Amino acid sequence: MDTVAVTGGNGEIGSAVLAALAERGYRTANLSRGARREQTADQYLRTDLLDPGEVYGSLAKADPDAVAHFGTIPRPDRTPGHVTFRSNAETPYHVLEAAGALEIETVVLASSLSAMGAGFEDEVTVEYLPVDEAHPLTPSNPYGLGKQVSEVVADGFGRRGGPPTTIASLRFPLVTSDEELRTVFAEADRSPEAVREAGFFEKARKTLFAYLHLDDAAALAVRALEADFSGHEVFFGSAPDTTVDAPSEELAALYDAEVRGESFEGTESLLDASKAERMLGWSAERSWRE
Repeated sequence: MDTVAVTGGNGEIGSAVLAALAERGYRTANLSRGARREQTADQYLRTDLLDPGEVYGSLAKADPDAVAHFGTIPRPDRTPGHVTFRSNAETPYHVLEAAGALEIETVVLASSLSAMGAGFEDEVTVEYLPVDEAHPLTPSNPYGLGKQVSEVVADGFGRRGGPPTTIASLRFPLVTSDEELRTVFAEADRSPEAVREAGFFEKARKTLFAYLHLDDAAALAVRALEADFSGHEVFFGSAPDTTVDAPSEELAALYDAEVRGESFEGTESLLDASKAERMLGWSAERSWRE
């Protein structure tokens, strides 16, 4: 792999992926709508990712060996529902279809914890803990539904047998920067009582108290781009601990869920990211507690 196209390279995670790829010596192209907001990519191609012709044309011009697709709407509360759904469900299809026509072997897609029905629902359904990639998906809001559809589309392309031959969907939880880790977590009182008083506890509960540092998210994307498995695989990315200063065993008791395996120790994450470690050699390195 020599050249990687990153859609949505103007965004927070996309720009971090561009930086991580550049650091490893890859040539990169940023496919984004609007004016350029980063200076890392070797090539910038203004692209409406909802237009299949523009997606094909920009990828043909960039001539990449792999594509990381991060050019979707990042949350559901800033655009109408149909706009959010269309972005998350339709643009992955355009990217995968163009990659197949151009014989690009590897595509990485940005999915979300919301695909399982967490984050933006009135209630999160958790059948067992820790949650892994096999957990049932029960989203009902436009954002989560779009992410679920994206994964279903990727499943279909993975069954085709032709390029792209390696497709990864990365389920990210809350992604945080250095500043957020410091000010929102490390320098704040993260006890359950303080988090409740601040009004954040219920939101944290509905996201399974999970988070991931931006650099770890970018590193996961790079590992997925460099992978050589066949077909479509889904991977959770998560920091090794939770967002609240409380024993994980107590947090797990907040869900009507079976705890599988050994009981939780300390403040370990309620998400199981071992598949990414096993198949991609990736594990999160950053914690707000450090």
